[in-house]
Amino acid sequence: MQTLPNHGESITCSGPHYDRVKELQEFDETKAGVKGLVDSGVTKIPKLFIHPPENLHDLSSDVNRTGLQVPIVNLRGYQYSCRQDIIDGIREASEGWGFFQIINHGIPLDVMDNILEGVKKFHEQQVEVKKELYSRDRTKRVRYFGCGNLFLLKAATWRDSVLFDFQDGVLDPEAVPPICREAVFEYEKHMAKLKTCLSELLSEALGLGPDYLSGTGCMNSEKILGHYYPACPEPEFTLGTINHSDMSFLTLLLQDHHGGLQVLHENHWVDVIPVHGALLANIGDFMQLVTNDKFKSVEHRVLAGRVGPRVSVACFLSPCRMENTKPFGPMKELLSENNPAIYKEISPLEYVAYFKSHGQRDNSALPHFRISDSK
Repeated sequence: MQTLPNHGESITCSGPHYDRVKELQEFDETKAGVKGLVDSGVTKIPKLFIHPPENLHDLSSDVNRTGLQVPIVNLRGYQYSCRQDIIDGIREASEGWGFFQIINHGIPLDVMDNILEGVKKFHEQQVEVKKELYSRDRTKRVRYFGCGNLFLLKAATWRDSVLFDFQDGVLDPEAVPPICREAVFEYEKHMAKLKTCLSELLSEALGLGPDYLSGTGCMNSEKILGHYYPACPEPEFTLGTINHSDMSFLTLLLQDHHGGLQVLHENHWVDVIPVHGALLANIGDFMQLVTNDKFKSVEHRVLAGRVGPRVSVACFLSPCRMENTKPFGPMKELLSENNPAIYKEISPLEYVAYFKSHGQRDNSALPHFRISDSK
């Protein structure tokens, strides 16, 4: 039976003979995740979670000094008289920030509260119950794991996750744990409706017809990830999520009241203040690629906190499984002699392969796919 470290000791002893790979493996084999460490009573974080100085500088937000705030888009009236104002707001936010909070999006508060509570209940089950779903096998449609990309990162992140992969919109209900099954399927149903609405609005924000993005199939598939960030005894030495941009076309995030999410804007880290009932939309790398840098995919991170747990639910919108080998490139309708293509055509499969092979050493894989003579 695997044992967890106590009082901040490494799973494998540190020192001149410190074996990081062995420590990662031993942590993974407990199948207890980061919550298991907290439950064991650690007062100092194990060495595998300690981040290098370059990841930890400037952990506090600059928001009080700069007065910056992520834009808010109100979807009320998007089908009628307010549509153009909403489209303009989405365009400005997507070009300038890559993030925007959405209010009046049509998803009932109880549906949002229920999915947050369902994710929390899943992670707070006994290890013996949830470990049956513990896996890093990416072909499994429902799985739970501690610290995503554990073996690729320079340091582990203070987070556990559970994945529900609605590839092509279909998932066997029996594969989803009963403790959160109803909440997951109800939330996904509303995500699918909102996806259609946002696809139209983003298309029009690009100056295209409302059915343009849906016609490309770029957001046909949904992956829902339920994140659980336990309270951390030493948040100054680790992160909940490292600086990164998303590989998706679009991500929709629901966060609870704890906060901790920060967005990099004009070289300042800005706190995304939780708004009850709001969703956060952020442009993904592939959306930046197909819009030829018109819409921006920006870095963001989640801080570890002494108070918790923090719970969030991310819905990643990407092409369906059958489209994974389809090449996507800058939209021809957006190109001109003065605005030539900046990126090569690539498939989602190629992008993920490059990302995995580089172990998230780069915050984004986009620069690798730029056309060499583009400015």
